[in-house]
Amino acid sequence: MIIKEIELYNFRIYNGLNKIDFTSEDDKNIFIVSGRNGFGKTTFLMSLVWCLYGKQMQDVDDLYNKEISDQGGYSKYIVNSLNRLAKAEGDTKFSVSITFNNVNIADIPCKEIKVTRSFDTITSTTDEVEILVDGYANELSKEVGPEIFIRDFILPKEIAKFFFFDAEKIVTLAEINTAEQRRKLSQAYSEVLGIKKYEDLKNELETLQLRLRQESASSKERIDLINLKRDVESFEVKIEDNQNRILELKENRSEKNKESRDIQEKLIRAGSKITMEELAELRIDEEKLSLRLKELQNELKESYELIPFAISGGKLLEVSKQISNEADFKAAKYQVDNVKEATNKILTELANIQRPDDLVIDHRIRTFYQNTFHELIKKHFYPNTPELPDDFPTLHEFSSTQVNEINSLINNIKLSFKESFKRINGDYLEAKNDLNSIRRKIKDAEANQEDPVIAIYRTKKDALDNEVIHIDQTIDSLNREIGEYSNEKTQKLKNIEAISRKLDVAAANKDKDELASRLVNNLKEFIADFKEQKKKSLEEQILKGLSTLMHKKGFIKKVRVDIIGEDIDIVLLNNRGDEIKKESLSKGEQQMYATALLRGLVEESDIQFPVFIDSPMQKFDEHHAENIVRYFYPNVSDQVVLFPLINKELTSKEFDILFPSIAGTFLINNIHEDKSEFKSIAPSEFLNTYNSLYNAI
Repeated sequence: MIIKEIELYNFRIYNGLNKIDFTSEDDKNIFIVSGRNGFGKTTFLMSLVWCLYGKQMQDVDDLYNKEISDQGGYSKYIVNSLNRLAKAEGDTKFSVSITFNNVNIADIPCKEIKVTRSFDTITSTTDEVEILVDGYANELSKEVGPEIFIRDFILPKEIAKFFFFDAEKIVTLAEINTAEQRRKLSQAYSEVLGIKKYEDLKNELETLQLRLRQESASSKERIDLINLKRDVESFEVKIEDNQNRILELKENRSEKNKESRDIQEKLIRAGSKITMEELAELRIDEEKLSLRLKELQNELKESYELIPFAISGGKLLEVSKQISNEADFKAAKYQVDNVKEATNKILTELANIQRPDDLVIDHRIRTFYQNTFHELIKKHFYPNTPELPDDFPTLHEFSSTQVNEINSLINNIKLSFKESFKRINGDYLEAKNDLNSIRRKIKDAEANQEDPVIAIYRTKKDALDNEVIHIDQTIDSLNREIGEYSNEKTQKLKNIEAISRKLDVAAANKDKDELASRLVNNLKEFIADFKEQKKKSLEEQILKGLSTLMHKKGFIKKVRVDIIGEDIDIVLLNNRGDEIKKESLSKGEQQMYATALLRGLVEESDIQFPVFIDSPMQKFDEHHAENIVRYFYPNVSDQVVLFPLINKELTSKEFDILFPSIAGTFLINNIHEDKSEFKSIAPSEFLNTYNSLYNAI
């Protein structure tokens, strides 16, 4: 899949209709879109994310989430995206369109898909999305909805960050600290590597099996199942209601926060105790600490979940011992069965051999030699087979994955939980004290309350701040309810599964059930093999990328990808086998790691999608920059669009290295403060035109 054309109409600085053509007649795959700061490079990249995801763009990148929050929520953010000149001229509509070529969607034969998202500041209450397949509206997109169609058939928003990214900010991939961040990133890895689609297929087959069994339920069992399903549906509705309510509250909170910040500026201007630049710095510090505080709160909550297990450590060790004994029991039983099977085969063959008429063996001799023969088989062929107690209780029957998870939990509690909890609690108290200190500085800088106008401002600001606190409390309460509802739903689902597993499959469904069982077992084996294959190939791809891009050869000797259940972690090792903490890397090295990771993920994914890179050379020294333009950008995707600052993020030397792969170059020409446009320039004339236009050299 490649992008044929992008159209921006009245979107931010792009007044009127602006088109950019990304078609290429040869194998060249790189396009360069450049202009000076403020001319619209980042806006252009952001327009693509908005076109595909609309309000959900804030889930793609923290950059968009922050910008939306700063403007008082999505409703205000999107209204402010109308070009100012268009607004002055009475035009109230803006839109972004992306046309895709070489699209391969199962069951939808097509050559071209065009996605258009539009908004009218007068008539629209929400975004309007139109999807045309080969120029016509498509029934599937209507049936599932355009948002789901885009996420399922074009690019899931969970992995969009790997295809639309700011090269300077992808270092965040090396700065993942909290369990929630790791969980989200693991989900994204699973999606991009293709693991999730097989897991989903297995889950659907298991659900089908349960439904087949439920058809043979008795009247009482049917009533129990109906009640349990009704409870599950009820919890799902409650969870969805809470999630929608949280989204509304977050939008409202953004509005209140913006109003409060605006009033705070007025108070500080009146007080004249600090400059606006100092206020901006304090706000940045306040925002960082607030974010850090939330991360630590989440870590503390997760630590609280482990505390009951730590308290009942003795019982947990008993469970671990029982699981170990069950594994030994299974292995021993398998060996004992082998002993019996081998003995029975040989004794059966001996019994079938015709013995001489004069040879008489009574039952005592026969029994003696049978028992002795059994012991000799065991002694010489299965010497390590233990004796099995007849009454050994099997309680858990955990899978290997479950065994790994519980052992991981026990090791965590034994080795790192106590120190980790102390560290998190200490960091939380420190961050809280620092945040309170900054907020006091901001408040001290505000005007005194003697002026009646100032007093009104202060009263209104205090009211807004209290509303924000109340909203935060309500969101926390709703999240707790979601947790409770989720636990209840999980329990009901387990009850449904337990009842269903006990049922015998009806004769009419027996073949279907057996087929589903075979498919589930095959899928389990396939998923295990697939994970192992992806683990090894991703390790090789990341290490290959690091070896190619970094000038400190041998610094990272090995890359290990750990896949435990749904959790995916990437570990860097030196030549001694010691872990290299990613947060200890320099910013340039972190960017190299993130770049190699992105390359590996894109290489290992089955997703063919263009890659868009803003600020492509930030943090790179000359050697690293040359490696990036020589080995990474020409090979990362079939279509790569770079948004560099010429002569700073892309020098003439680097441009010359890229030149054989460059399919097209575009300048963002700023006509005036409310209007920019695209100018297509031949690659051979691009640098000269840029330097001449801006007197750059």
